[in-house]
Amino acid sequence: MNRREALATFTATAALPFLHGCKSERLAAQSASDLESVAQALLEEIGENYLRFAPESATTLGIDTGARAALRSQLADRSAAGQQHIAERVRQDLKRANVLDISKLSHDTRTSLEVVRSAYGLAAAGFALPYGDITVGSWRNTPYVVIQNVGAYLDVPRFLDSDHPIITAEDAQAYLARLQSFGRQLDGELGRMQGARAMGLVPPGFLIDRALAQMRLSAKNAQGGGSLVESLARRTKSFPGNWSEHARTIAAREIAPAIERQIAELEAQRALATDDAGMWARPGGEEFYRWALQASTTTSMTPDEVHAMGQSELQQLHARMDALLKGAGYTRGTVGDRMNALAKDPKYQFPDGDKGREEIMAFIQERITWIRAQLPRAFHTLVNPNMEVKRLPPEEELGAPTAYGSPGSIDGKIPGKYWINLKTPALHSKYSLADLTFHESIPGHILQGEYTHQMPIIRQLLAFNAYSEGWALYAEQLADELGAYAGDTIGELGYLQALAFRACRLVVDTGIHAKRWTREQGVRFFVEINGSNPVEVASEVDRYCSWPAQACGYKVGHSEINRQRERARAALGARFDGKAYNDALVLGGNVPLDVLAKNIGQYIESRRRP
Repeated sequence: MNRREALATFTATAALPFLHGCKSERLAAQSASDLESVAQALLEEIGENYLRFAPESATTLGIDTGARAALRSQLADRSAAGQQHIAERVRQDLKRANVLDISKLSHDTRTSLEVVRSAYGLAAAGFALPYGDITVGSWRNTPYVVIQNVGAYLDVPRFLDSDHPIITAEDAQAYLARLQSFGRQLDGELGRMQGARAMGLVPPGFLIDRALAQMRLSAKNAQGGGSLVESLARRTKSFPGNWSEHARTIAAREIAPAIERQIAELEAQRALATDDAGMWARPGGEEFYRWALQASTTTSMTPDEVHAMGQSELQQLHARMDALLKGAGYTRGTVGDRMNALAKDPKYQFPDGDKGREEIMAFIQERITWIRAQLPRAFHTLVNPNMEVKRLPPEEELGAPTAYGSPGSIDGKIPGKYWINLKTPALHSKYSLADLTFHESIPGHILQGEYTHQMPIIRQLLAFNAYSEGWALYAEQLADELGAYAGDTIGELGYLQALAFRACRLVVDTGIHAKRWTREQGVRFFVEINGSNPVEVASEVDRYCSWPAQACGYKVGHSEINRQRERARAALGARFDGKAYNDALVLGGNVPLDVLAKNIGQYIESRRRP
């Protein structure tokens, strides 16, 4: 019997009578070893509860087997009733986590309980709001159920093709079962879209326009089969049966009409929409934004404080860029003017069309090969980052960011994905693509995720935006410190511009949602102040409009990670070891920033001991 089976047995027998309705006094009276067992069993059970309302997560982690095999045929319930069920489960599990006395627990178990309390507390507060697509321990919280970068019409086709394995005929049957659920899932979202409109919640018109363009393409593809059928057909060539025909029928008769119904609803909303970009213009929008800012940063910072932080950090970064630009011969104009001039230099641009796309993919692979070789210089504890680079599906590219990455399954059968947007090679420059690659893949999101695979399941499911994105920015910094731009002033400028871009996000996001900036003001700030790519910035600002506050987690998290590093350096002096500090960051897992400070405190104490 392995550890997980033992804990499951404990949960089913000794733990449950103890956990349900128990009083804190009874728990406090137990021995430390009893409490440790109870806490670990509770963490296991909360993880299993999470998988039941998010079955796709079980597949992505590669654990939808054995007792969890039924999850491979299921999709999450995105209806109003489904959301209410999740909210109630979250409230119940939060109550059970809060009743435990964590003071006697081991550091790792105490940290895991603190993580659950934070993630579930934030989610419970989000579910109490009158609208929104609220996640449990994830980065994407939005007031809008379906928009240009939110919705099952985007998530499910990508998930089925990339994460749903097809090794056996049973896997293919599970794929068809999920395909049949897809139409019902879309209609579940439709009911929530209609309910939001009845409350007066309508997205900005420019977001609806983007979403409609993408959804019409999705509906057309589903009507003709598209990727939903192609993915299954490609992977069932050796299986007997009419798999692709079954999929084609479901796609044409059930999925395409469901997408068309969502299109009709968005068209009805478009007739009511304005181009006011921020949450200030939505009913209850100020309250939603305050909550979203707390969820994104895991702090109590106000919009004014975040706005001021962005301006301060931007000023510091531009001072560093100014010196490098002058050294490279760019002496006239603002930092933004000079970076715009740099961006127009043909030698830093990729060619148009497929030739440019091929060069981009080759460039990415070269940088990944380089950074892999540097990892022993940055960490004592090494993992093998299992990953692949993939182009985003064309129907998603219009509303997507330039790239994003996520780790693979626990068993390594599903590799981590570095998704790159290749709508046009002009999205990327030769001086910025390396930094983007370090952020999304190694030592960024994909590498960090690999360190969680030995943790309880719930720890692999829960994530905090400030830590996730703060780590990825710190990963960019590590690449620089390891010599990624040695002798490459222009590459270093690209790295600093990317950091400055994240400082701009603090200013623009709060500007749009709390200070009534227009979309155009946000775009201009990036282009004129930071010299950012206008092709990239338009989609970026639209993303801030649909994911309020999400963009604020990056620089807040990055600055806190560096603040903790300086705290450790000051406390330890000659005993400070950068590789050990980096280990402490990743081995502590994805945590809210207050728990991060506790983890670093534990690291400092451990290094002080002789």
